[in-house]
Amino acid sequence: MTSARVIAIANQKGGVGKTTTAINLATALAAVGKRILVIDFDPQGNASTGFGVGRASRGVGSYEVLFADLPIDEAVVECSVPNLFLVTSSVHLSGAEVELVSAENREYRLRDALIRQPLDYDYILIDCPPALGFLTLNALVAADAVLVPLQCEFYALEGLSHLVRTIERVKRTFNPTLEIHGVVLTMFDKRNNLSDMVAADVRGFFGDKVYDTVIPRNVKVSEAPSHGKPVLIYDMRCPGSQAYIHLASEVLKREKRRMAA
Repeated sequence: MTSARVIAIANQKGGVGKTTTAINLATALAAVGKRILVIDFDPQGNASTGFGVGRASRGVGSYEVLFADLPIDEAVVECSVPNLFLVTSSVHLSGAEVELVSAENREYRLRDALIRQPLDYDYILIDCPPALGFLTLNALVAADAVLVPLQCEFYALEGLSHLVRTIERVKRTFNPTLEIHGVVLTMFDKRNNLSDMVAADVRGFFGDKVYDTVIPRNVKVSEAPSHGKPVLIYDMRCPGSQAYIHLASEVLKREKRRMAA
């Protein structure tokens, strides 16, 4: 079994900053010397693009890990960021939801791939698709914890209770050790009263599960993927980069407290 800590980054709503969080949290953790593997589990493949791996240059990836019993280390590509590695997504993954319906051991395929061989990473981050289908279920079954990005807008709150119920069902049925690592508020606009209201509601519901760090709306964060770079590489001094550095610090502090406990 891998000794890496596996964290699924999940939210069934699209456009909440899930992939952006996966890319930049991974980069920030790698920058402090942690060995990080990102698994792009979204058929859209945005995490792969965000790390500068174009569709034409992608070989085997998460689809082959799921369905061809490909060892994960044979699907890993090295990123330009030191200590950071990636399992890419491809167009083949778009049919995985249908294929998994009739697949044997369908909920455990990713977990089985992760425990099939020793993996030399400190953290494995899984960028989930924006849906609560079989791909996300596989990620939750394989994960030790879930990190939930939540956009600071009203509609984002509506789906949160559904996600929490799904996590509880997965915990009861498939993965009793699964926990919510934390909720990170994204696209926070300090000029907008709604952002403060949403933040207050989420903190009232989740308490200290919500990270102190909030990710602001920032044009540099939006520009970075078009250059195939994490925002920490594109512009380390911008507010978005600094926020993800603080988020990584919070994640590591929580991990340290968990280990001490």
